Amino acid sequence: MLSKHDFLTDQKRAMNNTKKVCFIVNPISGIGRQKVIEKLIDEHLDRTIFDYEIAYTKAAKHAIELSKEAASRNIDVVVAVGGDGSVNETAKGLVGSNTAMAIIPTGSGNGLARHLNIPLNLKKAMKLINNGKETRIDSIQLNNETFVNVAGIGFDAHIGWQFAKYGKRGFSSYIKVIMREFPKYKAQDFEIIIEGKSIIKNAYLISFANGSQWGNNAHIAPNADIRDGILDIAILKDFKIFSALSIGYKLFKKTLHESAHLEILKAKEVIVKQKGNIAHIDGEPLEVGNELKIKVNPLSLKVIVP
Repeated sequence: MLSKHDFLTDQKRAMNNTKKVCFIVNPISGIGRQKVIEKLIDEHLDRTIFDYEIAYTKAAKHAIELSKEAASRNIDVVVAVGGDGSVNETAKGLVGSNTAMAIIPTGSGNGLARHLNIPLNLKKAMKLINNGKETRIDSIQLNNETFVNVAGIGFDAHIGWQFAKYGKRGFSSYIKVIMREFPKYKAQDFEIIIEGKSIIKNAYLISFANGSQWGNNAHIAPNADIRDGILDIAILKDFKIFSALSIGYKLFKKTLHESAHLEILKAKEVIVKQKGNIAHIDGEPLEVGNELKIKVNPLSLKVIVP
């Protein structure tokens, strides 16, 4: 039930034809760029268009609750201020609603923001909320989880777990973890089932790509289309150590799909069985068990883009 204050606020919005925007801020995201958010709002949010509120997350998954609650109040736009994990949590609460998600990217990777061509410059990202357009993108269901950019198993999931324990954020720390773990990690067999057909793939990693990149312009599935209702399953095959430099170069040059080391399958639904039980969703590690059931939810999330 609306309080008297909420009722009067809604009446004021209707009379002024303003929209309501809620900023969900992760105060410990990435490299600390989110600390200037209140100043950015004051200087660059068009107050003739928007009334705003700010909510700060207090724990992991809090952004899911905050965004879901905002959607239940018919907030027009929810802004995820944070890195890939914060963006994915915010999106989870908005999937299937009429509330649009905007992004102020303050993380170290910013994979979805980069894929959607959202400016990494915070002033420009804030101004995009004023004049951007709304579109819809797919979301992906992975067992009981939802994601909007990239999830994975194998080496990148292993790195996600190690990075979470490393204690320092940022791209340089991520590279240090990769260099430490790379010589020790071994490829493994995965069973992939698409439309009832089972195949075995020996792979270093498998990425389930809705968007094209992990972040930092590392494109694991360069041709992935986040609006086509189809998942790109990027299978990086086992490789010799002397091929690592070439693979890394192509990863950042957006040409890895041309490499013999990468195979991309496409599906609306897929089941994958693994020997381990871990995965990552946009870099955030989680336990998923030995079997992953993955399904595309077409055009289920509204977002603000250039």
